Amino acid sequence: MKSLLRLLSLAVLCGLFASFSAAAELRLATFAVDASPKIGAPLAYVPTKEITWPLSCRGVVLLGAEKPIVLCAVDWLGIGNDANRLFRQKLAAATGTTSDRVTVHTLHQHDAPRCDLGAAALLAKYDAEKPHYDVPFLNDVIDRAADAAAVAIKQASPVTSMAIGTAEVHDVASNRRMLDAAGKVAITRYTACADPKIRALPTGVIDPVLRLVTFYDGDQPLAVITTYATHPQSYYRTGGANPDFPGMARDARQKATGVFHLHFNGAGGNIGAGKFNDGSHENRQTLTDKVADGMRRAWESQEKTPLPAAGVAWNSVKVQLPAASHLDGERLAAEVASDKTPAALRVHSADKLSYYNSLKAGEKINIGCLSLADTRILFLPGELFVEYQLAAQQMRPDLNVMMAAYGDYGPFYIGTRIAFWQGGYETSEGATNVSPDAEQVLTAAMAQLLEVPDTKVRPNDFTDTTGPGLP
Repeated sequence: MKSLLRLLSLAVLCGLFASFSAAAELRLATFAVDASPKIGAPLAYVPTKEITWPLSCRGVVLLGAEKPIVLCAVDWLGIGNDANRLFRQKLAAATGTTSDRVTVHTLHQHDAPRCDLGAAALLAKYDAEKPHYDVPFLNDVIDRAADAAAVAIKQASPVTSMAIGTAEVHDVASNRRMLDAAGKVAITRYTACADPKIRALPTGVIDPVLRLVTFYDGDQPLAVITTYATHPQSYYRTGGANPDFPGMARDARQKATGVFHLHFNGAGGNIGAGKFNDGSHENRQTLTDKVADGMRRAWESQEKTPLPAAGVAWNSVKVQLPAASHLDGERLAAEVASDKTPAALRVHSADKLSYYNSLKAGEKINIGCLSLADTRILFLPGELFVEYQLAAQQMRPDLNVMMAAYGDYGPFYIGTRIAFWQGGYETSEGATNVSPDAEQVLTAAMAQLLEVPDTKVRPNDFTDTTGPGLP
């Protein structure tokens, strides 16, 4: 009898050990669905005339590090407010996790759809949403992405190691904000800049480094994640849906390597290709080749290191970014309601009112941090200024810190505190929905996630205050 009990006890212990081992095994799944609109459906600014290059919604799911972690990037202008929350909730339900462990970002292409279901609902009250939002299409992409993720996790592959790599991308990124002698923004050097005198101005503050993480099962690469900070426009408003040069570079590298590639736009709110792009159509491929070359060199520089499940963690904090003083709900509602409001302003006001309503409802934005051994990937909202990325790296110079911005698009542009005083497009009433106090809120969140709560580093410290000293 005692022998039988010992055998039963041993069997139970073996079963528990096996369950623990299975639970602790790190696995990875990838998913992707087409995110291209139908001909005639709205892009961000004009109707779709053709699909010049398919748009993608893609992601990875990490399993085995407590509840699943889902990272998703979409070739759309932005996914904000109710839409971002819904997208995360559906991916969470499909993968058996919670929405705080899901992050959904865009690459911010302009010949691509916008997605804010709250704004669409506001416009729908006046039968005015269809020129701007194809709601059934948006919901369909969200549902198909969730379905694809649910299927993918059933075929997840073991992860035994990871590798990190870096490379500088040359002659792509440049700062958009050119200052005069008083330190105010005198010229915005947009991503396509036809004026050679403006292109000749200094590059300004950027982060030139493209960063890469690869997951491996033995010698088999499973998926690559890259981040790079710049606006993605070469030229746009053509009616030809396309993922522009970052998406094309991503697709080129996936084809060249045969490895699933997930790319995120870093903190590129005040960064664009304007110094190196006159807007000519051939420059799209030129910029694609430069970014793809950076991805290639980062890939070739990578070094593998073991990655047990214990080396993977997800942490997040919820924040409510303070509203800009100009965010007037009554005025925005009146602009949305009036059929005399120009169409472009009407949808813009609906987008801003959607964010305003989210704040009134007490909704918070989830900010996440994925820990992979000595690498940290921060996932932040809005069109974030590059200084946030530089500050995060300075907070933890002992780690490899990567950043994905353009998460919840509700806040629009998020500048540094001094950038609001400097003026310029990005901190104007039309471009931002937050106040200068947003810097402190985000700095505290980044510091908490990077485990440096007493940091003295501020994004504001990295903002150029002299510039070229334009007259």
